[in-house]
Amino acid sequence: MGIAALEPYLSAGRPKPGVPGLFPRALEASHKAGAFLASFQKPDGHWVAELQGDTILESEFILLMAFLGREKESICQAGARYIISHQRPEGGWSNYPGGPLDVSVSVKAYFALKLTGTDPELTWMKLAKEEILRAGGAEKCNSFSRFYLALLGEYPYANCPEVPPELVLLPGWCPFNIYSMSSWTRTILVPLSIFSAFKPVRQVSKELGIRELFVDDPSQPRWPSMPTPGVFSWKNFFLVMDLLVKKAAPHFPRIRQFAVEKAALWMRNHFAKSDGVGAIFPPMIYTVLALHCLGVPEQSKEFQWAMKQLFDLAITENGETRLQPCFSPVWDTALACITLADVNDPASKPGLARAVEWLMGKEVKDRGDCHQLHPDMRPSGWFFEYRNEFYPDIDDTVMVILALAKTGLIEKPSCREAVERAVRWIFQMQNRDGGWGAFDRDIDQEILTKVPFADHNAMLDPTCPDITARVLEALGGFGCTEADIHIRSAVEFIRKTQEPCGGWPGRWGVNYLYGTWQVLVGLRAVGFDMSSPMARAGVRWLKSCQQDNGAWGESCASYDDPAFAGKGDPTPSQTAWAILGLMAAGEENSLEVRAGLEYLIHNQLQDGSWEEEPFTGTGFPKVFYLRYHFYRVYFPAMALARFSCTHGYTAKE
Repeated sequence: MGIAALEPYLSAGRPKPGVPGLFPRALEASHKAGAFLASFQKPDGHWVAELQGDTILESEFILLMAFLGREKESICQAGARYIISHQRPEGGWSNYPGGPLDVSVSVKAYFALKLTGTDPELTWMKLAKEEILRAGGAEKCNSFSRFYLALLGEYPYANCPEVPPELVLLPGWCPFNIYSMSSWTRTILVPLSIFSAFKPVRQVSKELGIRELFVDDPSQPRWPSMPTPGVFSWKNFFLVMDLLVKKAAPHFPRIRQFAVEKAALWMRNHFAKSDGVGAIFPPMIYTVLALHCLGVPEQSKEFQWAMKQLFDLAITENGETRLQPCFSPVWDTALACITLADVNDPASKPGLARAVEWLMGKEVKDRGDCHQLHPDMRPSGWFFEYRNEFYPDIDDTVMVILALAKTGLIEKPSCREAVERAVRWIFQMQNRDGGWGAFDRDIDQEILTKVPFADHNAMLDPTCPDITARVLEALGGFGCTEADIHIRSAVEFIRKTQEPCGGWPGRWGVNYLYGTWQVLVGLRAVGFDMSSPMARAGVRWLKSCQQDNGAWGESCASYDDPAFAGKGDPTPSQTAWAILGLMAAGEENSLEVRAGLEYLIHNQLQDGSWEEEPFTGTGFPKVFYLRYHFYRVYFPAMALARFSCTHGYTAKE
């Protein structure tokens, strides 16, 4: 969008650029947002906002409950009502609001609704069936969805990928060992391997089944995934290995039994100091199934504990139940601290002190999974959830460091020592390509993406520009500059990952707006020349994406097609990201920044928050997306407060 297009917007009853009235209004808006945020602080000092995913969460929960014979319970009925309320007008379901049909999401939703008593002859159920069939039918589901269908007798295990428990026996030097995979895949695969070894089935009645969703007879033998053309490819190699494992396993029962025991031991060891294995929804489900396969009684403390982790994720409102993929208290608390520190309202200082105290209690002190391949590392860092000590991650650790620095409480000896430990750990976690991933170091073996069960698009923990840049943002606060070798290699990684359009992709937020904002902020923090061609290309791209109303927005569709980069319904969080990125590049006086701020001020609600329905968070690109319910507050408040601060407005008038 050009400057000329912004002029009418800025003159439509609001001050034009250069009129001082924008600064106090921005400050006032930031304080209103800060007051809204402060009102949600928990008594012990932390924040936790709802984390929302798509309907696979409710569907998979209902399918699990159906396996246990509990699909008629009220929580399942309420979950079914939630699924119904999120159906697309065309008939199926998507993995983000406004998105296209997703076959796996739709098949599981349809199945869950039938199991809970929904009549398949209803018009909207017929629409769902027809759209699924037009997309190729239930056989087009991904591997993890087919496991659920097999669990309830609607698909043969023989046509599912094998997830052999023998994987846990492979040594660290083997390229296919469980620690060569991403942490989230590891937490899923170990309990899933137990389930895969036993292959349990509860055969539902024909009336409750979903044979009508298959184009072809699902009982006919087929490969777990389509082979590639040609004689040899790694995908074809793994498909042959899958077949060999299926044929060999019955002939080596002692090895299989030993592997199951080792997998069960690994799983149970990871119950400690965690709210479920990995503290995330998918392994929680598979943990319940694994315990069932191991013969653990449903009335036992262990089984009830595993079920409780799932039930704790449920939110019931207005007769509907939805489930969160996990809790995000460390992430939310760090972001809230940064926001309130930026707003700089004296009334928030006692709350910030309590929040910092709470965060300090979440520092990881014991060795986790990342030490298996790197035993010389000293433990440190922070995780995402309430309890998940096996899995500290770079992003949360950096965000906590930024929060401690912003609040000024980093000067406390206990905080300073914790930050020093964390910074040392961060340096040890730097990948060979110069950047950082999320949970592990150098989890980048592309060959693993070719295994039959890798279609969840999450086998690896890739180095990504957004996390790498956030590390730079934090380290820059400790005096690190581009002259330092670690920083120089990270900047070089960022240089190599810049897209031809000028932006950077975002792994953990949607998408190019997220990545480009964070890169510009990170580069500025380490003293990078923001007049350089690389930085200016990022600035030009951000400006080119601004919409006529002054806002920015980007859809999750940009992960499937880069042509959608920077395009989508406007959102407060993404508008704020663009503003923050531009201000980091010295554009705080630009017309684009001011138009974006005017959009935020004009659209702020009376309670100090903003409305935001689109998903702007990313779980697994192309597969699973997230709505962080307070992104609509954190980032707009930061942008407004930082703009005011750059012009000397730092306190209420």
